Amino acid sequence: MPGVLLADVRGLFEALRAGGYTVVGPTVRDEAIMLDELRSSDDLPYGWGVTLAPGGYRLRRRDDRAAFGHSAGPQSWKPYLLAPRVRLWQADRTEDGFEIDDRSEEAPRYAFLGVRPCDLRAILVQDRVLMGGEHADTAYRRRREQVFIVSVNCTEPGETCFCASMGTGPRAGPGYDVVLTELVDGGGSVRFLAESGSDAGERLLEGVPCETAGKDVRERAHAEVAEAADHMGREMPAADLHDLMKDALDSPHWDEVAQRCLSCGNCTMVCPTCFCTTTEDVTDLTGDHAERLQRWESCFDLDFSHLHGGSVRASPSSRYRQWMTHKLGTWYDQFGSSGCVGCGRCIVWCPVGIDITAEAAVFHAERESSGGGA
Repeated sequence: MPGVLLADVRGLFEALRAGGYTVVGPTVRDEAIMLDELRSSDDLPYGWGVTLAPGGYRLRRRDDRAAFGHSAGPQSWKPYLLAPRVRLWQADRTEDGFEIDDRSEEAPRYAFLGVRPCDLRAILVQDRVLMGGEHADTAYRRRREQVFIVSVNCTEPGETCFCASMGTGPRAGPGYDVVLTELVDGGGSVRFLAESGSDAGERLLEGVPCETAGKDVRERAHAEVAEAADHMGREMPAADLHDLMKDALDSPHWDEVAQRCLSCGNCTMVCPTCFCTTTEDVTDLTGDHAERLQRWESCFDLDFSHLHGGSVRASPSSRYRQWMTHKLGTWYDQFGSSGCVGCGRCIVWCPVGIDITAEAAVFHAERESSGGGA
């Protein structure tokens, strides 16, 4: 199906609800643009934008009615797929011992409305990590197989965005069912170019009130997305990041970063691709009920690398080095791609404003000055 023009997203939203989906998308809450279940398309953050900076995030009013005229917020879609806390099994004492219940929770049927290209790539990265190979995360798989994705191309990157230099945006790559490009017209009104990316997406658009998008509309949409690539707030060094991180292992700059890093783990919690988890066993006070839980963990936690005798990475510099080296470098060895999608959340939500692109630039400059490769 060629692209179609939507006067608004109301029909799209209603079609998703009619298809049995719980629609999750951006909305204004707690002075931020958060992801939440939407009761109607009116819950979208019409007329709201954001101002981003290292360690800074502020809502701001726009001069138009754009619904998706904002950059990545504090949440990615990760919590809806890799839940922060999952019960693996529970056991209750009986007269004959313990009765174990390891039944899986029913997976919700989500429609993600407003997935940015960087976050779309992050979902695909997590798919490879958590559903590839012999040891798939079954809870993740059940949730992922139920999801319908409506992506939104970026036309206004934020001050901390660098998806263009990571090859993950501002145009959405494969993996969506429907992709929207929001077009702001004179007077501040908006329309949406909608294009299908799957059979399910094509069927959905066939039932939504729309008109065929003319060539002028399609060209304008594609031009605005292409122009956004030239207005990124940040960029990664133009270097082989895998080799750059390998060559930087002994750099003294890690100690300089550690003087600022709080080891709080915020960067891992907001990152859309970080996937580390741990398990914990808990019982009630009577000892009659026990549960095993899987929950998110962070490589910035001192106990994360604890073995008999102590932690393998006891210093903040070693923990930051582990995170950044894995994210930009050794992720290629494990999964064949970078673990960074250029969303910039780790920059915004770092309390002291550590900027991963600036740190990578320092390592690149060190290697250049020492006569290393580009």
